[in-house]
Amino acid sequence: MGMEFNIGEWAIFFFRVLHIVTAIAWIGASFYFVWLDMNLRPVTADKLGKGLHGELWAIHGGGIYEVQKYTLAPPQMPQTLHWFKWEAYSTWLSGSGLLILLYYGRAQTYLIDGQSWVQDPATAIVTSLGFLTVSVLGYEVLVRLKHISTRGLATLIVVWISALCWLAFQLFSQKAAPIHMGAAMASIMAANVLLGIIPGQRASVQAIAAGSAPDPAPALAARKRSLHNNYFTLPVVLCMLSNHSMFIYSHAWAWAVLIVLMLNAAYLRHFFNLRHQGVVRPSILVSSALLFAVTAAVGDRLAAGGLESGSSTDPVAQLSDTQMLALVSQHCANCHAMQPAFPGYSAAPGGIVLDSIAALDTYKMRTISSLRSGYMPLGNMQGLSDAERAAMLRYLE
Repeated sequence: MGMEFNIGEWAIFFFRVLHIVTAIAWIGASFYFVWLDMNLRPVTADKLGKGLHGELWAIHGGGIYEVQKYTLAPPQMPQTLHWFKWEAYSTWLSGSGLLILLYYGRAQTYLIDGQSWVQDPATAIVTSLGFLTVSVLGYEVLVRLKHISTRGLATLIVVWISALCWLAFQLFSQKAAPIHMGAAMASIMAANVLLGIIPGQRASVQAIAAGSAPDPAPALAARKRSLHNNYFTLPVVLCMLSNHSMFIYSHAWAWAVLIVLMLNAAYLRHFFNLRHQGVVRPSILVSSALLFAVTAAVGDRLAAGGLESGSSTDPVAQLSDTQMLALVSQHCANCHAMQPAFPGYSAAPGGIVLDSIAALDTYKMRTISSLRSGYMPLGNMQGLSDAERAAMLRYLE
């Protein structure tokens, strides 16, 4: 049985590393090609009439590169044409594997909590799949709208993502909600590659191979989706990382805080995209930093207010060391022990072993944060009461 759990932990580790590496490759490609496209300059006089859209020169790794982009088609197709798609597909597939192992395999622990609309683990898994599917379908409806301005489409996408964010925090546990938002946007990005970017590029290549003039519409649609992916990158990374920070999602307004943080991340990305075109606006950096600071202050205040309102108003007795360790043993040690008894864990989560007063002192701030947020104990399976939680917090504080 121990070996089975160990294999599970190794599988999670493998998919986590794979997901990070492939995501770096995908985001790197997105950043590079948007930089490349926006830094193109008019070609020199000797290259006019060759169908070139623009060019740039760059130096890297001891070499000088000349990069040219054709408006639609080169005079002659090259023997080898590099496509960029498996970075996206590999990131999505590895992320899906991680979602299945962590959140579907431990749905009772991670996917639902006492406040989520969905309470049954199996139903939560089906709901998760439905949520991700609807996220992509909704975006596809928007991105295929005809005769809509760039600003109008951007507004509709922001509204759609915001609605999804609110819904995720209602359907799932507070820990699972940010991950689902990241997974929803990552699924939209992967769908952009699968349903828009690659088909548009393939249509152009096929037209060129057939000797006919390529239709510019698919290429323009592919460029639009590629730019959308570029603006999604930082919000997705933010969502994926935020679920490691309980102060972000441990209150009733966490969905609103996450929306503001995502918008701010996309706004920050806009600074770099403008800079690529020679437009430098330091005011964006200043505004972004100020918005982050204000959001952090408000979010922290909301978290503190929510925890105070949820705590017991009865007088709290001061626990002795022995009483505190007894509560820890009953409610925490099934996971946070040298040899966890909780199914699925071969080692204590985060390496946090709570087996002594010294250990409680070492991890005091993290334990306080976990208890205050209500996130710990996971699922509150042993029934830690509000009075006991308040007593443990008083002891630690």
